[in-house]
Amino acid sequence: MSLSAYIANDLIGNLGAGLISADCLTVEGLSKRYEVSASPVRTAVRQLVCDGYLSRKENGRLAIRFDKVFAAATPLDESTRPVDPYEVVANDLVKLSLEGEPLLLREEATAEKYNVSRSSMRQIFHRLAGEGVLTHLPRRGWELRPLTQANLDSYIEIRLVLELKALDLAWSYLVDAELREMITLNRLPESTDHNPVSDNSLHAYLIDKAKNPYIADFFERHGKFYAFLFLYEHTEISVVVETARQHLDILDALLRRDRVAAERALASHIRYNHPVLHRAFQEVSQKAQSTAG
Repeated sequence: MSLSAYIANDLIGNLGAGLISADCLTVEGLSKRYEVSASPVRTAVRQLVCDGYLSRKENGRLAIRFDKVFAAATPLDESTRPVDPYEVVANDLVKLSLEGEPLLLREEATAEKYNVSRSSMRQIFHRLAGEGVLTHLPRRGWELRPLTQANLDSYIEIRLVLELKALDLAWSYLVDAELREMITLNRLPESTDHNPVSDNSLHAYLIDKAKNPYIADFFERHGKFYAFLFLYEHTEISVVVETARQHLDILDALLRRDRVAAERALASHIRYNHPVLHRAFQEVSQKAQSTAG
C-alpha cells in the first residue's frame, strides 16, 4: 500500500467513526496529523473526492459525504502505515549535511539505495532542491548543501533581525484567541509518562501578521533547509521540552503585551536553542582534527 493510499483509507475510517471534522480537512492540517509532506495528502484527497467520500464546496473547502463514510471501514492500524520515501531521504541528507562537506548524488544510485524508481527519486531531488537542501548540477548530478557552524551562525544572525522586525510589525495585529491556541499546542510533560510537544507555528504566525513580503520571501527562500535541521534536533526529548518552554515564554509575553519581555524571549530562543546542531559541529571538528593529527 502506498502512503497516499494509507492516508486515504485511514481518513475514510476516521471520518466514518466521527473522529475527524470537516474543519480539519485541509492539506496543512492533514499533513500535520500524519506528519508527512503535502504531496501524499493531496493525492489522497483527490482520490477521496474522485471516489465520492469528499466533495468540494464553491469556496474550495472540502465537505464530507456522510452517506458514504458512515459505512466505511474502521481507522487503520498505525503499524500498517508505509514509510514516505521523501521524508526518509530528506532526513538522511540533512544528517549528512552536518558533515560540512559537499556530496555529489546520482539519481540512479540513490534510487537503488532507497528502493524507489528513478523518476520518483528525481521528483524527490527536485523538491529538496526547491527547499535548499540540494543544488542541481547539469550533467553531473545533485550536490548536497553542506552546513557549517559559520553558515548556521550567519543564518541565525539574519533570522534574529528579521523576526524581531516581524514582531514589531505584527504587534498591532496580534489576536489573543490565536495566541492562546498556540499555547495549547506547546505542552510540557506533566509526568514521565507524558511526552512533551513543541509547536513551531508561532514564527510563521508573526511573519504572516507582519505583512512584509520581503521578510516572508527570506524565510520562503532560506528557511526550509533550516527547518529540516531544527526538526532533526527535536529527536531529543530535552530539546523538545526546552523549545516548548521558550515558546510558552514568548506567547505569555505577547498575551500580556509586554513588548520588551517578548523581544527578549524571542531573541534568546533564536540565538541559543540549537544544542544538538552545535554538538554535531563539535563532533565533526574533533573528527577532522583527529584525522589531520
